[in-house]
Amino acid sequence: MKIGLDIMGGDFAPEATVLGATLAYHAIGDAKLVLIGNKEVAVKILQDNSFDPDKFEYAHTTEVIEMSEHPAKAVMQKPNSSISLGYQLLKEGKIDAFSSAGNTGAMLVGAMFSVKPIPGVSRPAVTTVVPKLEGGLGILLDVGANADCKPENLQQFGVLGSLFAELIYSIKNPRVGLVNIGEEEEKGNMLALAAYPLLKETQQINFIGNVEGRDMFTDHADVYVCDGFTGNVILKLAESLYVISQKKKFKDEFFERFNYEQYGGSPILGINGAVVVGHGISNPEAIKNMVLLSKNMVDTNLVERLRQAFQ
Repeated sequence: MKIGLDIMGGDFAPEATVLGATLAYHAIGDAKLVLIGNKEVAVKILQDNSFDPDKFEYAHTTEVIEMSEHPAKAVMQKPNSSISLGYQLLKEGKIDAFSSAGNTGAMLVGAMFSVKPIPGVSRPAVTTVVPKLEGGLGILLDVGANADCKPENLQQFGVLGSLFAELIYSIKNPRVGLVNIGEEEEKGNMLALAAYPLLKETQQINFIGNVEGRDMFTDHADVYVCDGFTGNVILKLAESLYVISQKKKFKDEFFERFNYEQYGGSPILGINGAVVVGHGISNPEAIKNMVLLSKNMVDTNLVERLRQAFQ
């Protein structure tokens, strides 16, 4: 197995990404890491930290899509960027998974136009982990890839999230809930009202009905489905809880589990490849966990299982 890592993406790249690769090296067993980016810079960072550069493979490029660039234009105008090169290697089967903490929009554009969506999937989704107060975790999707959705998109998110929860986090028969403003079936906006019966009729998932914001961190459900606008608001609010707890010097195991470093990144589900997008401020620990999540997606054959679900 070969895992591609964009070492040029992220606010603290390439140092944080390269050092994260060294941490991942000791945790991924027989898998091989392919560092995608400026090889000369990577080798120097490794040598400065007394790490043998020959333990990695390299795909050299000096072109980078910056965080501030327009995603679609940048992907078109920079075919040799580390993100574009990573997707090309994934498409050609030269790597089995690809991870980057770079421009999220460019990662989504690359997914759509390079490896492309799984046949039958209308809109790939980005997921995040939601800690539960009682222990364990849930999965929330979409969290930003699709600000506006159709009812059938939410129905497909239920299938994608359910399989992801089952295969990656070993949650048996995960309960799928539709994020809404009330628990009653007749509550919600036009999108929620139209999505509810579609989810209810989907035999591939264990749909339990509507879930409210107050249910998000409880054991009420395992998979929470919503449009990307709503999901991104929830995600940013959840991230702020950890930041607030740190500023207030409030130490608590539950709030510690809001730390993004533990989860590494957000998979893009519904595309023909194992792809994980990391947080822009990822430090070496987060990069390591992003790589480990990528490996887990390959180990569990997640993409093929998703293909089978949408046949």
